[in-house]
Amino acid sequence: MNDMNPRAIIGGNCPPDPIDAICAQFESERMEAENWLDGTPVENEGQMKAVDALRKSMREFRLGLESGQKSATAPLYDAYKAEGARWKPSIEDAQRIEKGLVALVDSFKKKLAAEKEAAERVARAEAARKMREAEEASRAANAADIEAQRAAAEAQREAEEAQRRAAAASKDTVKGLRTVTRYEITDLRDALHWIAKNDKDAMSAFVEDYVRRNHKAANITGVRVWQDREAF
Repeated sequence: MNDMNPRAIIGGNCPPDPIDAICAQFESERMEAENWLDGTPVENEGQMKAVDALRKSMREFRLGLESGQKSATAPLYDAYKAEGARWKPSIEDAQRIEKGLVALVDSFKKKLAAEKEAAERVARAEAARKMREAEEASRAANAADIEAQRAAAEAQREAEEAQRRAAAASKDTVKGLRTVTRYEITDLRDALHWIAKNDKDAMSAFVEDYVRRNHKAANITGVRVWQDREAF
């Protein structure tokens, strides 16, 4: 009956995991390789050949796993890319609209922000002036002169009110306008010298990366290049 119905075979509904299948194929070689990896280096040619043979098997093991991974993930990745592509035009168009609206109000917001900042400066200057006048009136007022005391109290009230107006002006900002810091390199040599003096780690990282990428093609002063041999 099993010949008539392939699904009746044990495991027919749950095929083996391809990772397990590939690992099982190389299980004996993997275990033998782990036996060799005890920290003791190879000491003769026979051992070298045995290790090289295991290295070849383990390379096939790795390539088999990588191939299996690619086969298993390809449909998922293709579906991911297709779904991303389906959403992309609408997202990009929404971004274009958003950026267009931002550009539409950019100039006006900058103008309005400048006006509000100017108003804040005026309010703060007025508050400072009122406070100085209140302090002067308080110092000059005769404790026995009720009118002078009233005038000093009124000056203090006006100074406090001016301070409240200045505080309110500082909070009256333009929404959707941010401060950004921009830069321009005016002298590349000076900037390079500053970095070399003040951030040696950054300079070292740049030099090491540059030498790594260019040591074969350029004769870089201060760099020694040589050829060596290593197992692979």
